[in-house]
Amino acid sequence: MNPLELARAQPGPAFTVTLDGREIEALPGQTIAAALWAAGVTSWRTTRGEGRPRGVFCGIGVCFDCLVTVNDRPNQRACLLPVQPGDAIRTQEGTGHED
Repeated sequence: MNPLELARAQPGPAFTVTLDGREIEALPGQTIAAALWAAGVTSWRTTRGEGRPRGVFCGIGVCFDCLVTVNDRPNQRACLLPVQPGDAIRTQEGTGHED
């Protein structure tokens, strides 16, 4: 049984967002991180110095490991930001700025 069935959740209809141009299905109320995880994506940022992969670590917006660029806005915390229909999400390298 999946979590939606266990909680008897009835989310609204799924919609599409993109991650680096790849279409991903999301549900209303999901965070960006939850939608990415559900699509099998576990890393969507690389560190500034050594380019190490990062994704969700703390899940509550404290650690900043889950930063992504959303609709051309860098440094958005994927664990806190609700996904919206049509969001264009991009993996983020380093600071998300050209530096």
